[in-house]
Amino acid sequence: MAFALAMAASAIPLAASAQVQRTGDYLQRMDTDSDGRVSLAEYQQWMGYAFERMDRDGDGVLVPAELPGGRGRTVHLADHRETLAATFRRQDVNGDGVLDARELAAPPQ
Repeated sequence: MAFALAMAASAIPLAASAQVQRTGDYLQRMDTDSDGRVSLAEYQQWMGYAFERMDRDGDGVLVPAELPGGRGRTVHLADHRETLAATFRRQDVNGDGVLDARELAAPPQ
């Protein structure tokens, strides 16, 4: 499931406003409340863009017809969000429930 969404994300061109050039840009773009940290909700919102763009009917379920090539398993938004939450928890090295710029730049453990 995560692989299918990752592949799909690479197939979707990002809007100019979502493109980032430096690691610090991720923090700035993801940190919607400007507190210098990225919460789980902010992370899921930013990282969920591919799901939202592919979910053409907005029902919270990606069916094969909505996936690149019209193939793959059905993906539910709740499952996708849990996958993102697991990645977030791995990146939150110090376990404080938020990602700082250093944690955000590092690959998940």
